[in-house]
Amino acid sequence: MAIGDIIVGIDIGTSKVSSVIAEINNFNQLEIIATAECKCFGMKKTKITDEDEIASAIEKTITEVEAQSNIKINSAYATIPGKYVQIVQNSIVKEAKDRFAGITSKDVSSAMLQLRDIDLPEDKVIIDIIKNQFSLDNGRVVEDPVGALSSTVTVSGQVILADKNYVRQLTNIFRKANIEIDGIVPNVLAQRSLILDVNELTDNVMIVDIGAGNTDIGVFNGNTFMYANTIPLGGDSITNDIAQVFYITEEEAERLKKQYALALKSFIDNDTDIMLTTYKGDEKNKTIKSSELIEVIEARIEEIFSLINKQITSLGIKTNINNVILTGQGITCISKSDVAGKIVLNIPVKIATGRMISTIKPAYRSSFALVKYVSNRPYAKNVASKIDIKSNENFMKTILERIKEFFYT
Repeated sequence: MAIGDIIVGIDIGTSKVSSVIAEINNFNQLEIIATAECKCFGMKKTKITDEDEIASAIEKTITEVEAQSNIKINSAYATIPGKYVQIVQNSIVKEAKDRFAGITSKDVSSAMLQLRDIDLPEDKVIIDIIKNQFSLDNGRVVEDPVGALSSTVTVSGQVILADKNYVRQLTNIFRKANIEIDGIVPNVLAQRSLILDVNELTDNVMIVDIGAGNTDIGVFNGNTFMYANTIPLGGDSITNDIAQVFYITEEEAERLKKQYALALKSFIDNDTDIMLTTYKGDEKNKTIKSSELIEVIEARIEEIFSLINKQITSLGIKTNINNVILTGQGITCISKSDVAGKIVLNIPVKIATGRMISTIKPAYRSSFALVKYVSNRPYAKNVASKIDIKSNENFMKTILERIKEFFYT
């Protein structure tokens, strides 16, 4: 990417849409220009149920970030849930045009494009190609083959496929919002570069991103993207359980979930009484024990991890996973959720502690992870979003406010 390039990322969740504009600054680093979010319930249990509502939410966030940045946005990148993603492993041997001149960037780019040559199912489209490793004619693995004296370069990587119908829906939504799609990236793939520590990037890990309505999972063997899927349960499922079990409003259920945020009943220090203020039954001054509340939270969290365990076990990929990294607004606010995960999965589980996690507001993490992933793409000819620059008047006046809004102080 070039200095001054702009990348726009849009994340569509089950409870909101968030947008981020970022620019490559003079130090060749990603710099946030503007952020916005809008409540949106046009996606339910991984399915798009209301295209117009999502398109309207996208328009609102785009209008807001345009006002903040003085930039007219014409295109953006989007995330896609793991449920609609399929990963195909492939490798290509590319002969150098001139073996005495060494491997050129054109040789590498051409080989990367040839990774697309697979038997493509009729219901899938290719949305991404990920390089895993390069190797030369002597078998030596290199990080960057450009300039190496070799007659061939072998590129191994993953071809990322997406459900054609979902992509068609997403394209239609963006069209209604008057925005072109620059590209589509699996949510967990984007999250990887944001939430993993340096040593975790080369480890065999599973990312579990528990949001409001969905749980996205992604399995990585080092740099190799192995598996992605989505479970239609999340933090809202816990809230709904509390509301139904104790016959109270969802607003009070959400408050109690956050106030007594504990994933395991065995960690309760003091089993206190809780007065239910919106109890819908006949009994006045209805109270429950905190242990009863935690039991409901524990049951749903156990179910989420049990479903994950069932998936990775049936696919035979569980034995390769060394660590599980837990992230997402739907679960990380609940204490001991990592312990609950370890009990069910029998794999070490930790809350994500990536270098930038604590500095970025949770509402914008997915959309920021998206632009960060795009900005790090090697051998991409042009990944910048399409924009028009508006007047620079008042731009510098608001830049500090925008940064403060995006980052915790």
